Amino acid sequence: MVGAYEWLLALNAFIEYKKSANMMPKRCFLIAFRHARVLIFAFSTLILASQAGNAQVRLMLKKATEVQGSAPSPRLSDGSGAYATGKYRNLLAEAGHSNQEISAKIDQAFQQLFHGDPSTQAIYFSTGSNANGPLAYITDWNNHDVRTEGMSYGMMIAVQLNKKAEFDAIWNWAKTHMYIDDPKHPSYGYFSWSCKTDGSPNAETAAPDGEEYFVMSLYFANARWGSGKGIYNYKLQADDLLTSMRHKLEVTGPTKFGTRTVGAEVNEHAKMIRFVPDVMKEGDFTDPSYHLPAFYELWARWGPVADRQFWADAAEVSRMFFVKATNPQTALAPDYANFDGTPKQTKFAQSVNFGYDAWRTASNWSVDWSWWHKAPDEQALSDRIQAFFASQGMDKYGDLYTLDGKEIKGGHSTGLVATNAVASLAATDRRSKEFVKALWNTPVPSGQMRYYDGMLYLMSMMHVSGQYRIWSPR
Repeated sequence: MVGAYEWLLALNAFIEYKKSANMMPKRCFLIAFRHARVLIFAFSTLILASQAGNAQVRLMLKKATEVQGSAPSPRLSDGSGAYATGKYRNLLAEAGHSNQEISAKIDQAFQQLFHGDPSTQAIYFSTGSNANGPLAYITDWNNHDVRTEGMSYGMMIAVQLNKKAEFDAIWNWAKTHMYIDDPKHPSYGYFSWSCKTDGSPNAETAAPDGEEYFVMSLYFANARWGSGKGIYNYKLQADDLLTSMRHKLEVTGPTKFGTRTVGAEVNEHAKMIRFVPDVMKEGDFTDPSYHLPAFYELWARWGPVADRQFWADAAEVSRMFFVKATNPQTALAPDYANFDGTPKQTKFAQSVNFGYDAWRTASNWSVDWSWWHKAPDEQALSDRIQAFFASQGMDKYGDLYTLDGKEIKGGHSTGLVATNAVASLAATDRRSKEFVKALWNTPVPSGQMRYYDGMLYLMSMMHVSGQYRIWSPR
């Protein structure tokens, strides 16, 4: 028997179909098929659709949900952070900088990274247009590829700074070249995590941090600008992708890079984001820097109704996970971790150490504190990690460390300086001001390594200035 949960998932697809006038019925039915967890229900829905027409199918689904009941929305606390108060700390203003200075600093960073010299400054590149409009990608200059990480970061930056043209061009490129729309493909409904700049794939599997930022930036775009049609129906696109992230069934099939088995991007039992949705020899595990409880709280309010309780639970789980995954003295997190918080050893050299991915973890818990004020442990973690880096020398700490604080590689990269400054949103010690000062005094990244450093620099400047905000639906 099909439960209310399954009916609701399919109903959501058909309701959204009504909102998007140019969405083809075939696409709608594919969504319903993917969202319905019971195969026979999806199959019978397709048959009825062809015989009775879309309106009667929607009526059938409406009656079914009335009989079966609907999934209740979770009872949520709004906390006492920026979501509840509407007030965002401006650490740069607190340091004595004027609003004019701050705006000029952020605009300079955006203009340089998006529209600066193409050889030494820019990471955003326009590539013509198609039927959906202009196309543009953000490239990892050092690795000569386009990643969902950077594309989704670029969309988040664009929506926060009210740059709709850049937002739409990036999304169009991602949907055109990175999105996997073949229902028979094991990664159907996801994005290839890496492509060449000509749009051909380097992989045909997903990296969930890209999908997470795609979803959140699309919800913010819907709230800030309103949804349009087709791929610019931001709300429908976010709902569809978020549902795939949780409910995609495990499928084995061919890709251009061999046979792959791909499933959901979350571990249902652990209620955590997975490192990848692929079934791998190393087993199932997570990446602490993928944990975004600040976003999950919003998905628990705005996402598909049937999944809201899951995301509410995931937010609480991630907050507890931060404590488990970080070293009790240094607060350093590993790049990869098991779901119990212990470091996950893989063939990747940095997997059990504080590596490049892990730079973002402190930023994630600090933004969560800023927006929600629900987990006081996040304040302790920020104090702890800043105390560690201060002990290493504010102007000379390295890039990579063992979790107990032994330096593996020097460098003092801008990306880490940036995320350490964001930790000041949760920190209570006055040393936090020194980390904000360090970011302010750091120039906009340029040259070979400007992609990752630049993305983290600009987003961090927006965070510490209160310009990275929650855009709620009207």
